[in-house]
Amino acid sequence: MSTTTTDIRAVLIQTEAARLLLPNATISEVLSYAEPDPVADAPDWLLGTIRWRGWRLPLVAFAPLSGQGPEQGGLGHKVIVLKTLGGQATLPFFALLTKGFPRLVTVSRDRLSTIEEDAAPATGVRAQVNFNDEPALIPDIDGIEQAIRQAMAA
Repeated sequence: MSTTTTDIRAVLIQTEAARLLLPNATISEVLSYAEPDPVADAPDWLLGTIRWRGWRLPLVAFAPLSGQGPEQGGLGHKVIVLKTLGGQATLPFFALLTKGFPRLVTVSRDRLSTIEEDAAPATGVRAQVNFNDEPALIPDIDGIEQAIRQAMAA
């Protein structure tokens, strides 16, 4: 398969409730899951913080954040370090709990279509799409970053 200038390198990430489609450039590193340090009075989607390269990163579980049920880390889970988009020096990265390794894919216009929604998207979701005829969610990195800031400030 040849790629065109409009093709985007992306990754598919499996969480407890959904497949997430993200630009490859947002991922900094994939880590093995380790129990995070707890955060007092945190919402159920904020599993705690992990240490990474001198940073203390909030660890987010996407399923409870987006209202799709509980999610806890364990055997077979990975942690993906994502770059935030806000450009804030205080939170340049956060971690996302996943099931297994992300899969590198090439996204072209003819293989991606938006699923029209009747209601507003769930928290942390930018859009619902079909990629290669299978459903996926495009995460709202800005929205997740905002939710983390609010939870950490409380």
